[in-house]
Amino acid sequence: MNQLLGYPYGGTGTTGTGAGTEADPTGTTAASDPERLARALLSRLSEPGDAVVGRWLGQLPAVDVVRAIRDGTVPDHPGLDSTRLAGYRARLSGLDPETDLKRVRRGGGRFIIPGDTEWPSQLDDLGDGRPVGLWTMGTGSLRLLALRSVSVVGSRACTAYGAHVAGELSAQLAERGWVVVSGAAYGIDAAAHRGALAVGGMTVAVLACGVDVAYPKGNAALIRRIGVQGLLVSELPPGEHPNRFRFVLRNRVIAALTRGTVVVEAAVRSGALSTARRARDLNRHTMGVAGPVTSELSAGVHALIRSGAATLVTDAAEITELIGAIGDDLAPERSAPVLPRDLLEPPVARVLEAVPATAEGAPVERLARQSGLPPDEVLQRLYELGSLGYVERHGAHWRLVRRR
Repeated sequence: MNQLLGYPYGGTGTTGTGAGTEADPTGTTAASDPERLARALLSRLSEPGDAVVGRWLGQLPAVDVVRAIRDGTVPDHPGLDSTRLAGYRARLSGLDPETDLKRVRRGGGRFIIPGDTEWPSQLDDLGDGRPVGLWTMGTGSLRLLALRSVSVVGSRACTAYGAHVAGELSAQLAERGWVVVSGAAYGIDAAAHRGALAVGGMTVAVLACGVDVAYPKGNAALIRRIGVQGLLVSELPPGEHPNRFRFVLRNRVIAALTRGTVVVEAAVRSGALSTARRARDLNRHTMGVAGPVTSELSAGVHALIRSGAATLVTDAAEITELIGAIGDDLAPERSAPVLPRDLLEPPVARVLEAVPATAEGAPVERLARQSGLPPDEVLQRLYELGSLGYVERHGAHWRLVRRR
């Protein structure tokens, strides 16, 4: 294998007892699957969303791409200049994709690539920015989990209101059989994951680091729990750490992977808004939760809703109505409670409305003037109201019944 791909790394190759002899979850071995091995190398060679590598992989197998970079014999290729090629070649030295694959398999993970049965085809909507492959750790098929998933995102420095809403929405969604996807960050992300886990639901964390790296450290216990009860996903190979750009690039995977994105809280310059914008650009449903108009952490969400880029939602029923099956996931119609007096016939209601809220009440003649009805009809309606317990006669006057 080393000779086939021709890159200088210290793997054990196809002989001996190295990683190349260990079966991966796709039913192949690293040594017998050169495309997977080449893509594992490219995931470390290039940054997530690298459109140059993406365009290249649209024309050639990954094995040929790696060989061309190693040899420096790259034909004319859009966006590939000598400087970028030199950067790729410099990174080749010392890379060991077989060790990366072995390291993830030891932790119960796997590396899935386009063409695998577990590959979510909706990621292909990212075009040249489609992930080279995805490193995963946890339970369940990513493709099947993504079929009925929704992302819940928002500010890291969220308010207590935002954390409560994110947790409640995620718990409700999980109870309805939806998979909650987020980024495992502080704030809204963590609240969303915890909400789903609290009701025994499934949740997926898309990381901006390797699946074996717990970041942020304060969420280490949560990330470990997701790796057991849910699924950890990353474009980055094991051991890689996040940076500002990787967080932004991670958001495009969250947007593409799910049926829709809900922004719970976000300031005007919040990174969570980039997920919403990518979701909108990918023709996914984009939703927002309103917050206090005095809160800067809701200003970004309000701007999304006001511009028409997001739909206002307040609970899981409204979210699933947008992203669920037509006719099957309708939210119940909201209406004010029906009071007994709402059921009165119009003439009866007019007479009741005319009765003053005073202890002495009013005579029939005055009530007739107030209601615009004949005195005989008013008297008839008053007796009906008396039978229903709304009014009572007090001498020649009628007054409202005082209710405790």
